[in-house]
Amino acid sequence: MTVSTEKILSEAAAAQGEAMCPHRLVLEHVTSRWGVLVLMQLLERPYRFSELRRAIGRVSEKMLTQTLQTLERDGLIHRDAQPVIPPRVDYSLTDLGREAAEQVRGLAEWTAKRMGAVEEAREAYDAAKRQT
Repeated sequence: MTVSTEKILSEAAAAQGEAMCPHRLVLEHVTSRWGVLVLMQLLERPYRFSELRRAIGRVSEKMLTQTLQTLERDGLIHRDAQPVIPPRVDYSLTDLGREAAEQVRGLAEWTAKRMGAVEEAREAYDAAKRQT
């Protein structure tokens, strides 16, 4: 079997898995690196694109655009384009998006609260690995 055939079969299996478990794809969108940050930031208030990009920091224009489009398609974000010059586009959470963002915020708060325990576990793991 050639590499290209293996790749095609792998991609087909992934697509079939997504079709069988569509919630996985939404979970990936919500918990992606930029999805989490966008959702948490929009919990505060609606943002214009450039404001949101500055608030999140270190995200490329392309990645933020893709993330916003994906979350909009999933029904989590509302895009409000104003017909003015210069163009004005505001992003806000839908009710569904607010619900998802609250869940993500809970996980982020837990992470901040338990970071000490995570660091201890990492140190113990690293020490054990150095012993072997």
